[in-house]
Amino acid sequence: MFNNLSEKLDKALHVLKGHGSITEVNVAETLKEVRRALLDADVNFKIAKDFTKRVKEKAIGQNVLTTLQPGQLMVKIVKDELTELMGGDAAGINLSGKPTIILMSGLQGSGKTTFSGKLANYLKNKKTKKPLLVACDVYRPAAIDQLHVVGDQINVEVYSDKGNNDPVAIAQAGIAHAKQHGHNVVIIDTAGRLAVDEAMMTEIANIHKAIEPQETLFVVDSMTGQDAVNTAKAFNDILNFDGVILTKLDGDTRGGAAISIKSVVNKPIKFIGTGEKMEAIDVFYPSRMADRILGMGDVVSLVERAQEQFDEEEARKLQKKIAKNQFGFDDFLKQIQQVKKMGNMKDLVGMIPGASKAMKGMEIEDDAFKHIEALIHSMTPEERSKPSMINASRKKRIAKGAGRSVQEMNQLLKQFDQMSKMMKMMQGGGGRKLMQMMKGMGR
Repeated sequence: MFNNLSEKLDKALHVLKGHGSITEVNVAETLKEVRRALLDADVNFKIAKDFTKRVKEKAIGQNVLTTLQPGQLMVKIVKDELTELMGGDAAGINLSGKPTIILMSGLQGSGKTTFSGKLANYLKNKKTKKPLLVACDVYRPAAIDQLHVVGDQINVEVYSDKGNNDPVAIAQAGIAHAKQHGHNVVIIDTAGRLAVDEAMMTEIANIHKAIEPQETLFVVDSMTGQDAVNTAKAFNDILNFDGVILTKLDGDTRGGAAISIKSVVNKPIKFIGTGEKMEAIDVFYPSRMADRILGMGDVVSLVERAQEQFDEEEARKLQKKIAKNQFGFDDFLKQIQQVKKMGNMKDLVGMIPGASKAMKGMEIEDDAFKHIEALIHSMTPEERSKPSMINASRKKRIAKGAGRSVQEMNQLLKQFDQMSKMMKMMQGGGGRKLMQMMKGMGR
């Protein structure tokens, strides 16, 4: 996420290192590079220019505190301005109305149908709602089928009427169905087009007028950069939508849309899509995103995701095992499964302070644990519960059974040993040491 932008901003802000104070000369040099980095990320020229002007005004004349280097102070100013540019505070979703009606809008290919499912899943699991998905895309082949597949995946009902070509009538019938069957949220998936056209705009304006939604959300593919911002403006002029959804933030995102969109349409980014799975949806926090763009990670989001997967009963059992030195590969496998549920690996690594920089150039595969799982599954139940019994001949057999090398088997044993030690460290009141280690990573 934003790798190129993060790298360029990091280089730009390094210019100030070693200077005792922030002067107009060294600030101008730094901000010239910051502006170039923003333009390369497809941020609108005027926005990039205004941004660097505001940073300059705040930086000039500020005395560098004794505990801070000028570079660090500049990073703080840039971070604060980036946060403000992207909206300042997180914007909630309006769930008033009986039922709450949410209208999804956007171009074809923006990920609207998939995100409708993600949002339904989020509201069902995090807000204990009973959502209904309504299929109002009557043009795109298999659009209705796609929404039904998504609904089946998350166990949410989908209302559709394949014989009806009037999206306004379908939307109204869907809302009536929701009221009859106790659904308290209705998410209406509308048709998109490959480009903004008058017919599409008229149609979605008619749906909007007929159903009077509590929330109208504009879904945009974050990889389209400045085009995304222009499309958002065209939709907002017609719909006056309530918020933006940025999808495909796990891809090769340049960052222009995330940074520019709020100041162009003056509407908050409410959610982001961070992967293909139905759970890959996050509330958009401008401050956390600014941290990630500047390579500072996002420990708060990482902890929140970990807490979502935390099972208190399992944790108690694990604690007992660690205390009795009985932590085995089956437990190791369970930990891996929990990490996998937290999201794709690239995204998780980006949340660890300093990790993106440390792992620059390394390809992080989403199935990074595949070979580890294969090796563990190749072990006998006894070997999994007593790792110390794995000798040289057993290593060979396990590696061969998993189709992996003995070197990979040795690496797994080393990783397991490190994890066991870390678990014991946390058990024995060493949690403070561990926190210090983590803080050190961010420096």
